[in-house]
Amino acid sequence: MTHSARRIGRTLALVLPVVLVLSGTLAVARVPWATSTTESQVLTAASDTASVRAKSRAPQDVLRDKLLVELQEKDPGIALTHLQRQVEERPSLAKHCISIARALGRAAVAHYGPTRAQSFSRPVCDTSFAYGVSQQTAGS
Repeated sequence: MTHSARRIGRTLALVLPVVLVLSGTLAVARVPWATSTTESQVLTAASDTASVRAKSRAPQDVLRDKLLVELQEKDPGIALTHLQRQVEERPSLAKHCISIARALGRAAVAHYGPTRAQSFSRPVCDTSFAYGVSQQTAGS
């Protein structure tokens, strides 16, 4: 049962960004100031653009999206632990650790509320998660 849940989670983690990029591209193509083209031309252009973008995603973007899904499905503590492990295993991700941890902090506030989100805070990437929580709390 757990294996199939992981498979579904992985599939969603791979498919969801493509769907979001495609829907965003279609939304932009449909705004009133866009040049007038036929429906099929808009869909074809949007599909081509989304495919190119989805294939060339940076590793830190893939990791951030994966951890954001994990934060929603499990909890921010698990996502932060996995962030720290990934940075240790792939030092090239270290320069992106702060921005990923902040994104996790903001998402934790949105999902769990400011008090509960702060309870997951850890010293991953200095205090970036806590900073993301405080940014989101101050902005609310």
